[in-house]
Amino acid sequence: PVFVQAPLVRFWPWVSLLLTAGWLAIALRLRRQPQTYLWGDLLLGFSWSWLAGSLYWGWFRAEPLVHLPIEAIGLPLALWGLRRGWGLVGNCFYLGSLVGTAITDIYFYLTDLIPFWRAVMQVPPPESAAILHQALAKIQCLWGISWAVVLVNVLLALGLGTLQEQKLHWQAFSGAVLTTLVVDGLFWLVASLA
Repeated sequence: PVFVQAPLVRFWPWVSLLLTAGWLAIALRLRRQPQTYLWGDLLLGFSWSWLAGSLYWGWFRAEPLVHLPIEAIGLPLALWGLRRGWGLVGNCFYLGSLVGTAITDIYFYLTDLIPFWRAVMQVPPPESAAILHQALAKIQCLWGISWAVVLVNVLLALGLGTLQEQKLHWQAFSGAVLTTLVVDGLFWLVASLA
């Protein structure tokens, strides 16, 4: 979804934001039927991630300091739902996505990539290749590689550890955490090829 939402929010942020209501409506409708309940529950958690992505990448993308607070917009509702045993699959999916986002952001801070983040977000996409190459050069050192190894292992431990749980909500959490590795890897590959 991030590869669909990323260009959408860059050019039509209001459309992306309004789609959140559509995702929520579909999720609530699916949750009403026993045979589609789990899909609705999962889509509900996805809706929180979509909402946060719409807000951040649509209007605040050049300011990394507010990235995680905006991504955490659904956190109070997710924690409330977990406490009440409501929407376990969707809430765990959202929390897994949030954990993955937090760990990715930590990497950006540890490797001093924040200036590159800001720069890439302030230029037209065709002009971002040079900035991405500078950012890659910055992380292709012992410090950058070491932190990448540490944080990838943290994500793997969280993802694979919870994947072994026999409950669907933990598997949803695991899937979201492990997907972070796939998405981050694809972004790294795209940046390398730019």
